[in-house]
Amino acid sequence: MVRAAPEAADLLVTGIGELTTNVPASDDLCGTVRDAAVLLRAGRIVWTGPAAEIPDAASAVPRHDVRGAAVIPGFVDSHTHLVFGGDRSAEFTARMAGRPYAAGGIRSTVAATRAATDDALRARLSALVAELHAQGTTTVEVKTGYGLTVADEERLARLAREVTEEVTFLGAHVVPAEFQDDPDAYVDLVAGPMLAAAAPHCRWVDVFCERGAFTPAQAERVLAAGAARGLGVRVHGNQLGPGGGVGLAVALGAASVDHGTYLDDRDIAALAAGDTVLTLLPGVEFSTRQPYPDARALWDAGVRIALASDCNPGSSFTSSMPLMIALAVREMGLTPDEAVWAATAGGAAALRREDVGVLRPGARADLVVLRAPTRAYLAYRPGVPLIESVLIGGRGVAGSALSAARRS
Repeated sequence: MVRAAPEAADLLVTGIGELTTNVPASDDLCGTVRDAAVLLRAGRIVWTGPAAEIPDAASAVPRHDVRGAAVIPGFVDSHTHLVFGGDRSAEFTARMAGRPYAAGGIRSTVAATRAATDDALRARLSALVAELHAQGTTTVEVKTGYGLTVADEERLARLAREVTEEVTFLGAHVVPAEFQDDPDAYVDLVAGPMLAAAAPHCRWVDVFCERGAFTPAQAERVLAAGAARGLGVRVHGNQLGPGGGVGLAVALGAASVDHGTYLDDRDIAALAAGDTVLTLLPGVEFSTRQPYPDARALWDAGVRIALASDCNPGSSFTSSMPLMIALAVREMGLTPDEAVWAATAGGAAALRREDVGVLRPGARADLVVLRAPTRAYLAYRPGVPLIESVLIGGRGVAGSALSAARRS
C-alpha cells in the first residue's frame, strides 16, 4: 500500500478491483492493491490505497466509481517512429510472401517523407498519437530519422516536439542514397550540422548500429557528439544479427539499447551488470518473422526489460501496447505481470523517468481503466479492446468516462 496525506484533490477514483501501482511490495512486482482508490490533485497522484482507508480530506472530492475494474499506470512507449510520409504495405506483403527484411527499405520512407509537407506530416503524427492514447499509452518517445538532411531532420524533430518532450534525434538511421559512396562524410554531417539543427528540439540521440546501417565506430562518433550537446544516449542494436550495438550502449551508459534480437552471453552479462535497459520490440518480430528474443532467460539473468511498439511504417506498423504485452507473454516467455511492468515501469526506466509508469504520490496522474477485472486480461484476451478510460496528467482523453467525470 502507498499512502500520503493530501490537502485537496480534483478527483477520487473508487471501486478499483485491482490497482497496479508498480511500487513493489514483498514478492509482488506490480504493487497490487485490492478494492482500491486513487486520489488526484493538479494532475498528480496524491494518495493510493484500500478504499476502506480513504483519507477524510477526500470526503468532498468528486468521485468516479469504476465498478470493480482493474486500473494500471498508462503505458510508456519508449520507441516509436511516428513522423513519416508514404506507405510500405507492399513491402510488408512481399515479406509475408518470403522476402527477408533488410534496413534498406527505410530509404523509401525517406523519399516520401522529404516530399511531404509539414501539414501532411503533422496530420499523420496527430492521428497516430490519438491512436496511441486510445489504446492506453500516456507517454511516447518519437524519433526522427526519415529526413536525413539537415533541414528535414530539424523539421521532423520540431514536429515531434509538438506532441512529446521525449524526442530522439536519429539522423544516423541509414546512410541516404546520395552518400552511399562516402558514408563517413554522412557521419560528419550527422555529428555536425544536422545534430546542431535538431538538438534544440530533442532530449535524446540514437544510432542504428547494425549491418547495412552504421558501424560501432561510426555510431560512437555520433553518440559522443550528441552527448556533448547534452542529449541522452540511446542505441538501436543487434536487430538483424550479432553485433557491437549492445556492448557500445552499455559502455557509453546509454539509457536503453533497443531490439536485442541477437544476443550472446557477453551481451547478456553486460546488460545485467549495467544500468542500460533492454527495450524489446515484439511487434518487429511479428511483422518481419524474425525470431523472438528469449525474454524469460533475459529477465531471469537480471536484465532490465522494457516493451515498446516501434511503431513505424516498415517493420512494425502498430501502435498497440496491449499487443506488445500479449506477444511478450505468448512468444517471449514473460508472465502477464512482468509484461505489464515492462510496458509501464520498464518503459519509464528506458526514458529515465520516475514520474510516469507508476502510481504513487507525486507521480503524474496517468491512469488506464481496463474493461477487465485484472491486468492479466491484456494477455488473456488479445486483440480485444480492453481500454475503458485514460487519464493523462489528470485529464481524460476525449470520450473517456473519466473525462466526463472530471467535467461534472
